[in-house]
Amino acid sequence: MPLILAVDQSTSATKALLFAADGRLLDKESHDHAQHYPQPGWVEHDAEEIWQNVLATVRALLARHASEVNDILGLSLTNQRETIVIFDRATGRPLHRAIVWQCRRSEKLCAEAMAFGHDELVQSRTGLRIDPYFSASKLQWLVREKPELRAKLESGEALIGTIDAYLIYRLTGGAVFATDHTNASRTLLFDVRRLRWDEELCALWQVPLRALPEVRESFATFGTTTLDGLLPRAVPICGVMGDSQAALFAHGCFARGTAKVTMGTGSSVLLNIGSEFRRSSQGVVTALAWVRNGAPVYAFEGIIIAAASTLTWLRDQLKLVDTLDGIEAMATELPDNGGVYLVPAFSGLGLPYWKADARATIVGLTTHSDRRHVLRAAQESIAFQLRDALKALRADAALEVRAIHADGGPTANKFLMQFTADVTGAELRLAPFAECSAFGAVSAGLLGLGVFSSLDELATLPRAGLVYRPKMDADRVAELARGWQHAVQQTIFPREP
Repeated sequence: MPLILAVDQSTSATKALLFAADGRLLDKESHDHAQHYPQPGWVEHDAEEIWQNVLATVRALLARHASEVNDILGLSLTNQRETIVIFDRATGRPLHRAIVWQCRRSEKLCAEAMAFGHDELVQSRTGLRIDPYFSASKLQWLVREKPELRAKLESGEALIGTIDAYLIYRLTGGAVFATDHTNASRTLLFDVRRLRWDEELCALWQVPLRALPEVRESFATFGTTTLDGLLPRAVPICGVMGDSQAALFAHGCFARGTAKVTMGTGSSVLLNIGSEFRRSSQGVVTALAWVRNGAPVYAFEGIIIAAASTLTWLRDQLKLVDTLDGIEAMATELPDNGGVYLVPAFSGLGLPYWKADARATIVGLTTHSDRRHVLRAAQESIAFQLRDALKALRADAALEVRAIHADGGPTANKFLMQFTADVTGAELRLAPFAECSAFGAVSAGLLGLGVFSSLDELATLPRAGLVYRPKMDADRVAELARGWQHAVQQTIFPREP
């Protein structure tokens, strides 16, 4: 059976994975990369370290499967989406650390753009809001603050890419400079209806159009690679998707009205709304789910900025736990949250509030509260944010959304999954495997390489996992939701000293 090699480049780590053509995950290797915080609210990655981790993880994976290397049919790629890197055209080496989607350094530039009334232009063309979460204002910051980078971009010596474009450039030795629609559409520079870079938006954000990559369909071929000689022969790169859209594809959410949530560092809720571009009235952004044979599929997206990152913050910064392994057990030692709520606005609040200047709060602490209450509140915050996002999605799409597919590391937490089903009122259908984004990219690759001929054929791959159904009394859900909303309001509108 043919094999597909996948690279999953996420916010915290780089994984190499080996899949069989029937969708089975055979093996994986993962390396973390450093998180750089030069100033409060700033987040950077070393893109060279990420490239070296791609090679290191693939090398280790292939060493365990030396006899199967010749069966590898192609390479698929999924990635953190809005993170942006400027790199040298001649060498492919980064010229500045990658600026991560979490980074808030460009808040003032976004406020400036909104003050000049550009929000309508941006939303009508991109489906997105003006917010530091997306790539364009980060690029404008680099252009304004780093004149040497601006000069190289304008001369053509430097190129701009989301992580997929950067890695494809390195994988192909500079032969291919391209991205896919799902990543291009996260930059605030791409017209999602005309499916092309927009000159007016590039001028608005001071981004040279010539420095941006070609945009291809996720199912297209993005050149060939030997992974710097790790493979005995060059294989095609096929199946390129931003991580959240890849997860939507992996869950088989091919029909209008199907939805998924990916619980990672942050969370992304995507609801397939079909082939027509639609604007939101609830603060929901409109995303390109994918483009196939020239036909776009759109989705409403609810962005939750802090999900699993809240738990790692409790471990790494507050030192409340040594590992996250026992966090679920500690939460279930308590009958409830004791009135304690944690609103994880470390980098602002996303949907439906969109308050970039909000900061995290813990409310409801008493002398009876202990670390278990804070740990439980942190877990519950993931579910409450998903409740808020689903409420906005349901209102905008005029759909019930009675079931939602779920993937990501936190789905192993049984307490969190049941609590999520309870407060959202939706059946939660878990993926049968943890590597959903990688599986989605591989599925796109299998379609592009002709192993599968249609979405219907892809839908036959096994996807059944655990299912959590709402059990909590409706009055109790309403009471908890009121407590959450009270905490959010204190976060957004803190009392004057």
